[in-house]
Amino acid sequence: MVDKSTDSILELLFKSLDARMRPEDVAQHVLDLLGDTLTSKQRNELHKAARSSLRRGVWQFSSMLQDFVRPKGPLRQSRKARELFEAAGELKAADCADPQKVEAFIRQIGPEIRKSFGSNDFKADRLNREERKSAGLELSRRRYNKLFRLLQRLEHKLATLRRELTIREFTLIGKSGLTSQLSRKDFSSNHHSAAFIAYYTARCKLRSQFTIRGQERPFDTVAESLFDQCKQEPGTNWWAIAHVFPHDAVIAKLTEEQKGELLGRWFAVMQEVAKLLKTIWEENTFRRDSMVVKKGDDSSTWNNTASAWNRARSNWIALLFALKMESLLDEILPGKVLRLMAADVAAWHRATGGDLDADTKVWSVLPLPWEVLSGQTTCTRSLIEDTCRHHHVDARKKGWVSPHPPRTAVEFKPTPELVHGVSVSSPALAAVLRKAKWFSGKGGGARPADVGVRDIRVIRDEHGFVAGVEEDGESSAQ
Repeated sequence: MVDKSTDSILELLFKSLDARMRPEDVAQHVLDLLGDTLTSKQRNELHKAARSSLRRGVWQFSSMLQDFVRPKGPLRQSRKARELFEAAGELKAADCADPQKVEAFIRQIGPEIRKSFGSNDFKADRLNREERKSAGLELSRRRYNKLFRLLQRLEHKLATLRRELTIREFTLIGKSGLTSQLSRKDFSSNHHSAAFIAYYTARCKLRSQFTIRGQERPFDTVAESLFDQCKQEPGTNWWAIAHVFPHDAVIAKLTEEQKGELLGRWFAVMQEVAKLLKTIWEENTFRRDSMVVKKGDDSSTWNNTASAWNRARSNWIALLFALKMESLLDEILPGKVLRLMAADVAAWHRATGGDLDADTKVWSVLPLPWEVLSGQTTCTRSLIEDTCRHHHVDARKKGWVSPHPPRTAVEFKPTPELVHGVSVSSPALAAVLRKAKWFSGKGGGARPADVGVRDIRVIRDEHGFVAGVEEDGESSAQ
């Protein structure tokens, strides 16, 4: 065991909530944290996962990023502003990622050319020669325009930064609930709670695979073992666990005030996510009847935001039932939001005799969720039940009108090395394939020559769809 202090391990696990650490690596940190407090069965389960951790492999690494993309702020523009504006102070790289500090910077230098924050119309908001003279600005038209345009770009960058940060936050919510909002104090108040939260969060953040068999469920035997330990611990912080795992057994441990607070927070998330969904919907022309991606669709942003909506909605419904307030759903119940499906996955479904998910038909006729929340239209539990019945969908089993039924734990499986959802036999090969843009849908497709002299074989199913890629005879098919 690597000699690490408890605080440093907790800090690593806490930081993982805002990143994308592999479950195997989290399992290794959990072993370091809990040590002798584990039973032999629990230790064996964790060792099963930690066996594939990066620490245990001398030559082991992963080609996949261990974080979600972090938006970049206007560092270059702020440096240029320091050269051109006397009032400009230093804005460090870390400050450029903070919208409040960027806005304060812009507001600080704008008055130097008598420009108000938000006044960015190049025709209507600029000062003409007489106005500049009256304002005491001894600037040529060319220099004034240069400074005005720089402030324009800074404000545009600020708007982009805010949107990208919002998208990132919703991506985290869609993957792992409210864990990114969990305080360091609540997270570290109990070691067993922290261990379960960190491991289960990592499992929730597994990348989607290119498959028609369904994605790997996050609650595996390792998570189950850690959760069982939490149930035996008198000091377990159920409030913290409820941020990522609002299971019936967890909600039952909360006070009525805590349940009410979570209910309000999830509804607030629904309201914020609905605003972004509406914007993305209006920026695109999705095929609502099929939800199959077509060229030009911003599928990544839509799918991440849709996942945030569905998780917030599901947890909001679960809390309503826990508080015995489910009668509210008779008055208002926005529907689920369908994710976009890749055209090749849709073709794979058809080739195997399948069809679009029946939920798509329900989604396509129900009122849009953001219209329901804004009061433009009405959607109730009875409307959804009738629609599901018409399309032969089990409204309760599919989570349309009630909490999802409990699921049993799945067996732990090592995290596969993926290139655009396709499983690859080794990280080194994955890095090469990613660089060559295999399976990315860009560049007109890759050829075997694009990976140099490597001896590789693409594994396909009976319908011709890629199931994996292997090197040196080691299969990566799932």
